[in-house]
Amino acid sequence: MIFVCYSKCSTCNKAKKYLDSKKINYTYREIKQDKLSYDELKKVAKLSQLPINKLFNTSGNVYKQNNLKDKLKDMTDEDKLNLLASEAMLVKRPVLIADDFALVGFNEDLWNQKLEGK
Repeated sequence: MIFVCYSKCSTCNKAKKYLDSKKINYTYREIKQDKLSYDELKKVAKLSQLPINKLFNTSGNVYKQNNLKDKLKDMTDEDKLNLLASEAMLVKRPVLIADDFALVGFNEDLWNQKLEGK
């Protein structure tokens, strides 16, 4: 599994502690240094079964400064994925990518469900 996060994010750090406490093996990836590509984001959307709008970090400064709440309505999914791929801080974090699922954001109950037996 690949654990994509931002080291200065408290939610990411909470998720990392969770994974470590459960002794779950993962590859750590710092999103600011190693952005998710268009294809990776497309895979995350598919595996997480989330609409692409749910991949956006709506509480982040980049999202707010660019007034994306209004702009996303008129964008295609392809445009949204390209935008997410171009700016790492727009991606909701953390992201955990497995072969058969992806988790976006940290919800301990959901993570417990998906990671049982991993």
